[in-house]
Order: sequence, then C-alpha cells, then structure tokens
Amino acid sequence: MIVRTTAEITGTDRDVAGPGWRSKRIVLGGDKVGFSFHETTIEEGTVHEFHYQNHVEAVWLVEGEGTLHDLDNDTVYQLGPGTMYLLNGHERHQVTARTRLRMLCVFNPPVTGREVHDENGVYPLVVEEEDASV
Repeated sequence: MIVRTTAEITGTDRDVAGPGWRSKRIVLGGDKVGFSFHETTIEEGTVHEFHYQNHVEAVWLVEGEGTLHDLDNDTVYQLGPGTMYLLNGHERHQVTARTRLRMLCVFNPPVTGREVHDENGVYPLVVEEEDASV
C-alpha cells in the first residue's frame, strides 16, 4: 500500500513547475501500478499548449474556469469544476485559464517524473527499468 500527501511531496523532485503551471506527481511509473497520478495547477491568465503523443491523459478539473481548445478538431470546450476530459486520441490541445485551475490527472503509460515537455508540448516516452533484484 502506498499513502502519500501533497504536503510531503511539496518541494521534492515530485513537485515540478514551469512558467504558469505546477505538477505534483503523487504516483509515478516507479511505483509500478500502471499509471501516474498528478495534481496540476495552471495559473490565471496563462495559456498552455500540449500534445501527448505517447500517453493517454484523463483530466478532472476540481477548481477554476477556463477553456480547452482541441487543436486537431478546432473545437473549444468550457472548463469548470466537475469537468473531465480524456485525451484518448492524443489530441493536440490548448488550455487557457480564466482563473487558477486545479486538476487531477492520470497518465497511461505512467510518467516517470523525468519527462520534460518539448517545443511541441510533448512528453517523451520514458519507461522505468525493471529492478533486476526482484
């Protein structure tokens, strides 16, 4: 069993931030459960473009308001508390935060924590190596 709090991972290598966003990686690939789980915040007035070519991501918005622009299909969705979106087609997308957004995100395959968005907003596929002692 794994029990963690966001308070205990704050300020560690599981607490990753960039311009206008912060991701607290609560469950990572090294936990060996088949997915990763994050609490992500996006600051008010910021716009971010993402394209997860190597991962499926489910996002549940728990606080804030903004928009999600599906760049592949030129469709804009309103975001508010209780909204879930699933990037099951690896859609290029843009998130605009009217207010600060707080989201709970699940990635499959799991993120390891070493990924960095490239110039297109893509995470590379990084796989945890198996522990040979097991």
